[in-house]
Amino acid sequence: MQGITVASHLSIDSRIRDLEDHPAFAGFGRLILPDDDRAYDGNMRLRDIRALLPYHTHVNPAIVVGSLNRMIDDVNDGRRVFYSFYTERQKRAEPSKENTGLFFFRGRPGAPFAVISPGGGFVYVGSLHEGFPYAAAISEEGYNAFVLRYRAGASGRVATEDLAAAISFVFRMAEKFGVGVRGYSLWGSSAGARMAAAVGSHGTASYGGDELPKPSVVVMAYSAHSDHTAADPPTFVVVGGQDQIAPPSTMERRVARLHSAGTPVEYHKYADLGHGFGLGADTSAKGWVVEAVRFWENYLRLGGQ
Repeated sequence: MQGITVASHLSIDSRIRDLEDHPAFAGFGRLILPDDDRAYDGNMRLRDIRALLPYHTHVNPAIVVGSLNRMIDDVNDGRRVFYSFYTERQKRAEPSKENTGLFFFRGRPGAPFAVISPGGGFVYVGSLHEGFPYAAAISEEGYNAFVLRYRAGASGRVATEDLAAAISFVFRMAEKFGVGVRGYSLWGSSAGARMAAAVGSHGTASYGGDELPKPSVVVMAYSAHSDHTAADPPTFVVVGGQDQIAPPSTMERRVARLHSAGTPVEYHKYADLGHGFGLGADTSAKGWVVEAVRFWENYLRLGGQ
């Protein structure tokens, strides 16, 4: 590979500075991490990454690092992994938009895409735990997946506007990305599930995006979001039975209302889990992301949106 610099993998013993300064992540390394404009301890080991995600549990450093190395492999293969969806003019007008972007995990060319909005209470963006690992799992199933880095520390409305702008960007760039737009899905965890459900209920144009079809499916993990409409997309829901932040009873009330409106819903409650369990590796929730993909596929077969 003469003339080509191959970026090395990270390990759980790598430090935060190794991630931020990694050549594969040049120009956007800070957006992989949860907080906007935070001064991190560069000597922190990735094995201790849980300390940066206070609203999350069951953070597995090996899974986190594996999803980062997936992006490094893509860069080494000449594939771009990060895209800004706001223009330079938009970012000059609103400097906080510098803290946004999309991470692209490729599946089959022409396959539908998912956009994943991680949680973090609108205070930080937990992509390391419930963004990149989800995207890696979805792309392994053959689908294209984008992880949204939205503006943290603002409001749910602002973050959802970022989601609407990102979906609009993917539609406009679909041919270049090699993704299918029919039957796309929205995934979110905690705060991110509020965003995904809001767009599923009200559409992208309601949040400043282009006038686009609604997603074929919304996938929600552990969120107390209660708003719904009579025309919500089919919805896949997971929650921990011991969740004190998004109690199962709140999610169950919304599920019941969706059922009453005729919206197809698949609901899973994992008795021994609390909030923010991500993939649920080595727990009773293990494999839920693949189950959610199967739910999505059912509606793709039925024609999507």
